[in-house]
Amino acid sequence: MNFRKANLSDDGPDINLIPLIDVLLVMLIFLAATTTFTRQQALKINLPQANAEASDTMPIDLAISQDGRFAVAGQLVASNELVAALKQAGQRVDQPVVLIRADSLAAHQFVVFAMQASREAGIGRVHFATQARD
Repeated sequence: MNFRKANLSDDGPDINLIPLIDVLLVMLIFLAATTTFTRQQALKINLPQANAEASDTMPIDLAISQDGRFAVAGQLVASNELVAALKQAGQRVDQPVVLIRADSLAAHQFVVFAMQASREAGIGRVHFATQARD
């Protein structure tokens, strides 16, 4: 039987990971500071959730905020000018489609008003934007 202690010294190269981790953290900070992930909109809205297929046509974007303000294609519009703004936006397309992006806390009255304004502008197709469920 061999009761001698084995030589446990390992003379292999040691890799110091601390400087590498420091450099990666600094790079991560620069990446986070220079990257933007948000889409710029005229109104801040929270969409309701649903599962649906995406449309292949370019719709007229109509945003409705929680407090009842309207934005057509990213431009704020007064409620009494909504029909005229939708007519003007609908003239650029053969078969216009309105995509209503209503805040999930917006009153039903504002959504119905937007649907009625779309009909008065001569736009028969109205879609609603939602968030995908996780």
